Amino acid sequence: MRRRERLSPARLRPRDVLRVGVAGLRARPTRVILSALGIAIGIATMVGVIGVSSSSREDLLRQLDRLGTNLLTVEAGSTLFGGDAKLPVSAPDMVRRIAPVTSAAAVGAVDASVRRSNRIPAQITGGIAVQAAERELLTTLEGRMRSGAWLNSATERYPAVVLGSVAADRLGMGRAGGQVWIGGRWFTVVGILDTLPLAPEIDRSALVGFPAAERYLDFDGHPTMIYERSTDETVEDVRAVLPSTVNPENPEEVEVSRPSDALAAKAAAAGAFTNLMLGLGAVALVVGGVGVANTMVISVLERRQEIGLRRSLGATRGQVRMQFLSESLLLSVVGGAAGVALGAVATTVFAVSRGWPPVVPLWSLGGALVATAVIGTLAGIYPAMRAARLSPTEALRVA
Repeated sequence: MRRRERLSPARLRPRDVLRVGVAGLRARPTRVILSALGIAIGIATMVGVIGVSSSSREDLLRQLDRLGTNLLTVEAGSTLFGGDAKLPVSAPDMVRRIAPVTSAAAVGAVDASVRRSNRIPAQITGGIAVQAAERELLTTLEGRMRSGAWLNSATERYPAVVLGSVAADRLGMGRAGGQVWIGGRWFTVVGILDTLPLAPEIDRSALVGFPAAERYLDFDGHPTMIYERSTDETVEDVRAVLPSTVNPENPEEVEVSRPSDALAAKAAAAGAFTNLMLGLGAVALVVGGVGVANTMVISVLERRQEIGLRRSLGATRGQVRMQFLSESLLLSVVGGAAGVALGAVATTVFAVSRGWPPVVPLWSLGGALVATAVIGTLAGIYPAMRAARLSPTEALRVA
């Protein structure tokens, strides 16, 4: 008696699985587009948030590289009994005598207000401080003039003032040459500073020369802040000796800080808000995954006869499962690819509009595509198993 040969089902090659999956999606284009849109929104949100955060951080780091981290500020702290301490009049000269120091300059608070005209009440100051400034300040801060010129050996002795960028805007001074009312007399605006990222307090100040402040505004000559630059290699060494150099009798009353640390901290803290937005993006992605699962379940219900026909022609449960899993995966990947492109474009447009270098980390693009593949697989498991469990006779039965 001849032994019967056992027939084995034909294997589906990856190309065949892909072709079957694409055919299933092409049959319902509107539903596919709407389902993919949910995935695209979630992925675009996540890529955009990461890209904007990375672009902002890159801009801050470039500012740090451009501005340098070798600027230190010295200011008076509190006395032992809680009062306001004062820096000695000779403090700026003492700082300049430190060997590694390349430049140093001081400013001192002046008890006066600056106004656009003498008819404005004295109580309205606009948040602008009046400060005496040494000629070396512009060089030490590596600042630039937006308009006019910085104080020199002549103008520092007369009623002349240089406005910080914010102060000029608040006073309505677009360019040098006008006059402002300070301490009961007119001062000529000889210059307007450009923005100083490492010294925002200067941006909000009206600066007059030390001699003019003493002569016209009753300035006592005590500096309130000293800006100092040294070589990069000696910053920490200089920082250690500054308190005892500035005030040998009471070094504990001197506070030393590095302005660039604020920018570095801002760059490091940029991820706090990013994590919140990533969470919202993840929620949108999950909602998109639920939409894909819903689409696939409805697809199984609508294609019962197709499933029954394939089973009656020899398709195994595994092949049916693979068909619907591939459709779900393709649907998610299409939405993910659209989301990646949309997020990258949104990041570039936003970064360029803010003057930032557009940065979209490659790991975020790869992670987004992996996430869509995982969501697509998870969303397709239940519909695929449900389709595979249908028997041919039940699937072919006409309702």
